[in-house]
Amino acid sequence: MSKKTFLWIEDRTDKSGFIFWKTLMAQLFPEVIVESKKNNSELVKAVRDLSDNKNRYIIVFDRAFDNIQVIREYQLLRKNIEIKNNVHELRIICFEYVLLEFKKLLDWIYAPEDEFITKRRLAITAREMLITAIQNSKSDYKQLAEIKEYYSRVNTLNIEQLAAKLLFDLTRNTGFEVSKGFIGNCWIVSCCEWAKRQPDDICGLDKNRLSLTEKMQTIMQNTSLEAEFRKAGMEATL
Repeated sequence: MSKKTFLWIEDRTDKSGFIFWKTLMAQLFPEVIVESKKNNSELVKAVRDLSDNKNRYIIVFDRAFDNIQVIREYQLLRKNIEIKNNVHELRIICFEYVLLEFKKLLDWIYAPEDEFITKRRLAITAREMLITAIQNSKSDYKQLAEIKEYYSRVNTLNIEQLAAKLLFDLTRNTGFEVSKGFIGNCWIVSCCEWAKRQPDDICGLDKNRLSLTEKMQTIMQNTSLEAEFRKAGMEATL
């Protein structure tokens, strides 16, 4: 019997996170079996109780480094991963942050001279400053003036919540809209296979339309995912 590879995530099957991971894996790692563990606590328990040492398990845990409860769960997860040779972790903050850090995000979601570029200036600037802060390992991102200007109550959010809010504010009313319960068709189908597309639904890909596989390849190459999968011993066919 050949070795199987599983991707275990905490997102429920009806949530946007699960749909994103399912789509990504189907295009780039079709042999991988994606399974939901419903929440982070259940994901930690599943790793703790794992007795199978033949197959390979890739873990996606939403690592909000400024959420005390998440930190505690994450510490337990790491202890259990370290004693298992066939379990690996993709060290990401959350799938929303992956899309937020995507280098071509603005080029995809907005057409040239799109009015949203002006209307959403605060969110666009906050995104740039947040990504720079995280890449430079600065955990005091909430003190940045640009982020405070974007959202004055930033201290009420953790990094996962802020990433989700920023991504939604940047993508809302586009085919790329993302919320916890919804992911726009433009992320999960080939360009302009969106059944409800209207003539004025024009994005940055309108003149350079991509297949779904090309979209997932581009996301992989232009986010931290490529390096994280490589660390887990997995190379996508790009």
